Amino acid sequence: MLIAGLDLSAEPKGTALAIVDWSGQSAKLLQLNVGVDDEFIVANVREAEKLGIDCALGWPIEFVNFVQRHSSGDNTEFSGDMDSRRRLAYRETDRAVRELTGRWPLSVSTDRLGLTAMRCAGLLSKLQTDGVTIDRSGAGKVVEIYPGASLRLWGFDTSGYRTSSDLRAKLLDAIKLSAPWFEPGNFAELMIESCDAFDSVIANFAARSTQSGLSTHPRKEVANQARTEGWIALPQTSLSELLASTN
Repeated sequence: MLIAGLDLSAEPKGTALAIVDWSGQSAKLLQLNVGVDDEFIVANVREAEKLGIDCALGWPIEFVNFVQRHSSGDNTEFSGDMDSRRRLAYRETDRAVRELTGRWPLSVSTDRLGLTAMRCAGLLSKLQTDGVTIDRSGAGKVVEIYPGASLRLWGFDTSGYRTSSDLRAKLLDAIKLSAPWFEPGNFAELMIESCDAFDSVIANFAARSTQSGLSTHPRKEVANQARTEGWIALPQTSLSELLASTN
């Protein structure tokens, strides 16, 4: 079983794709590429059963409605206070992540993530043209992933790992102790060298958790909202148990 993990950036530079074979008694990292464009991604995830993307798959419904009203000159329903602005900034899944982890994800409406989300929208369109049915709630092949939060839920210290290769090396050693079944092969050095490559592998692990039915999913009452806004799937099993979850 092949699973893909994608650390998406606004440009190919900073974008990394990891393909892992989970079908045996180990999880083998078969492919790890950095600096990849949309066409490369589409072509290389065709055989994957799940694709975990580290990027917001949609925008808050309230934000979209606000922009439409504001563009038409209708500001009568908006007070502009902090509570109303916060509702525009965060999706339902962001609130769920905050409740579970104690931290807010980046806002797709107000943070730099917006440019990456625009690229993601284009990538989803290309995937759909290639035959992938897109369900932003994570029910289909594509699922939204949050690598940093996934690592913290698995019990790892994530302080500074995005900016320090030394800390990534220590974190990778800790991951291999917890998951001795993980075989990075010749890609361990690239994971340490590139934070984007590292996160694409963690996105792969989190996508595996979702594929196994062991991640958070939207409650019934917000399922339709998640199909529009996207839903961050957070793991609900330990990393050490991930390989055995479907073997």
